[in-house]
Amino acid sequence: MRVARKSIEPFKATVSFGLNKGYTDELISKEAIIREINDYQSKLANEKDIYLSISISETIITLIGQQEPHLVFNFINYPRFPLQVQELKQTIEHLIRQLMSSFQQNRVVVEYLDETVMLEFSSEVDPKIIQ
Repeated sequence: MRVARKSIEPFKATVSFGLNKGYTDELISKEAIIREINDYQSKLANEKDIYLSISISETIITLIGQQEPHLVFNFINYPRFPLQVQELKQTIEHLIRQLMSSFQQNRVVVEYLDETVMLEFSSEVDPKIIQ
């Protein structure tokens, strides 16, 4: 059996998305976020023929007095459905802005291989950090 091999330039984006609504202790469900992501993915596929695959895992981020559960989103430029890097970055950041708005997240960081981008609605900081 013959196996085809397709190679493209490396691309990686990692996003840590907080599961506390705003700066409260109210938790956002992982399932609600995944539903919103799936809706976004369907819309992208239907309207733009873009297939955005995301690996999702759970973690905790801590800083001084803050300990917050997070989901980590990992993105690659999937060789089966490759995109130009700039278009892929714009698509990822559009998704993250939508999730931020839907789930009341003030700030989210996107780590790429060539840059780290912070998206934020305001300069407000979680009061648990600055006590």
